[in-house]
Amino acid sequence: MLFESLSEKLNAAFKKLRSKGKLTEADVKEAMREVKLALLAADVNIKVVKEFIKKTTERAVGEQVLESLTPAQQIIKIVNDELCEIMGGTQSKINISSSTPTIIMMAGLQGSGKTTHSGKLALYMKKQGKRPLLAACDIYRPAAVKQLQVVGEQAGVPVFSMPPGTDAVTIAKEAKKHAIKHGNDILIIDTAGRLHIDEELMKELQNIKAAISPHEILLVVDAMTGQDAVNVASSFNKALDITGVILTKTDGDTRGGAALSVKFVTGKPIKFVGTGEKIDTLEPFYPDRMANRILGMGDMLTLIEKAEAAFDAKKSAQLEKKIREQSFDLNDFYEQMLQMKNMGPLDQLIGMLPGINTSALKGAQIDNNMLNKVGAIIESMTPKERANPEIINGSRRLRIAKGSGTQVSDVNMLLKRFDAMKKMMKQISGAGGKMKKGKFGFPF
Repeated sequence: MLFESLSEKLNAAFKKLRSKGKLTEADVKEAMREVKLALLAADVNIKVVKEFIKKTTERAVGEQVLESLTPAQQIIKIVNDELCEIMGGTQSKINISSSTPTIIMMAGLQGSGKTTHSGKLALYMKKQGKRPLLAACDIYRPAAVKQLQVVGEQAGVPVFSMPPGTDAVTIAKEAKKHAIKHGNDILIIDTAGRLHIDEELMKELQNIKAAISPHEILLVVDAMTGQDAVNVASSFNKALDITGVILTKTDGDTRGGAALSVKFVTGKPIKFVGTGEKIDTLEPFYPDRMANRILGMGDMLTLIEKAEAAFDAKKSAQLEKKIREQSFDLNDFYEQMLQMKNMGPLDQLIGMLPGINTSALKGAQIDNNMLNKVGAIIESMTPKERANPEIINGSRRLRIAKGSGTQVSDVNMLLKRFDAMKKMMKQISGAGGKMKKGKFGFPF
């Protein structure tokens, strides 16, 4: 989970501050020393750390803060503000051109996830009501064109390519003509990468840029490379004057140094983050929301957006009606499970809730396959059993367990949780939508 180790260390430092009540300047400086060590351990660029600590300390030792009734809370707010500012302050969106197509040129080293994220970006733009076109301009890497065609198919977006031997600049020019002719309002150019930065790579990218005048040049960098990601961003920015960054593999980076350093070092914002391997795991980067997550304040806005995207409005209305009529059955339960599964891994979702200690999640051992297990159990039931769970006796439970590859105890637990959920829903409907006092387990 991104920033996991940093979040733990910062919260430990702030816990000490909260325990002291009234603070002295020495208390603040000691806390800032711990914050500094936490940032360095998270692989944040040293220049960024120095600037951050300087600005935060200056604000935190002010008379207004130290003399306030809640000095620790005010210091945490200052840290939150400065974290947000270092990462860009506000969300930076794609610059949509007034004349079509808007051309987005993707750049990056080989292995950073450039081709995959070209497809992810195409799907994201498609969901925004655009008609994107992908262009295969990586003419060197074996099967690069085929890979782009595969991700294009997953995204439901067309891919423009030309016969082997055609140079990248010509492909880019022809792709632009094709987009104009076929009404594609977004053109995403997937360019070649190298295992390292060299003159040949930069020259080709500069030639493509000169030929098609892209409105956006997005650099794709691997978050897990830490300081190297910042160095790569600096080099590409000098050569191409990039407009933004897509940070990939953030789900595998627990430190987060790149996310905190890129904007400060290059002056260019992080526009998107890749949060998983699937084609739909690309999210806009919000500095304020990320700062909240780092400090354990949660990210309810992103959680709500994920829920809105995953849950079908018509089905939700039908569910609400069933709850009112108290006719909710295992078919409805399973439908909700499937929709919840679309929101992403459970550990990521729970980590967005305010006040959740991410280190505690390790001990909880949240099983992201739990939804699959429940689904297998319900699918092993007959339609009659799903509609009337009360008929599921001992022999039926044994059959269902064998059919789903689970234990009878798993079937029993599911039915117990479902029964508790039904009782809870009965109370909700009986109270006119207001839940009465009572304790019920998580329904899964």
